[in-house]
Amino acid sequence: DSKNTGSAVSQISILTDRIEYITNHLKNNRKDHSARRGLVNLVSTRKKLLTYLKRKSVEQYESTIKELGIRK
Repeated sequence: DSKNTGSAVSQISILTDRIEYITNHLKNNRKDHSARRGLVNLVSTRKKLLTYLKRKSVEQYESTIKELGIRK
């Protein structure tokens, strides 16, 4: 749902898009340390949200990581 940006699943999806964008940016700009710091922060936030989602609903957690291709 594009309007529900508050749910954990949609936040994880938005963070994943931002992480992919910054990762591609860092491939071309290796010395951009402020972007690297931001990337670590985004990954940390996403990990916390995934932990929360796993605690609340394991089924939704598994479908989310499968859909986004986050983990194996």
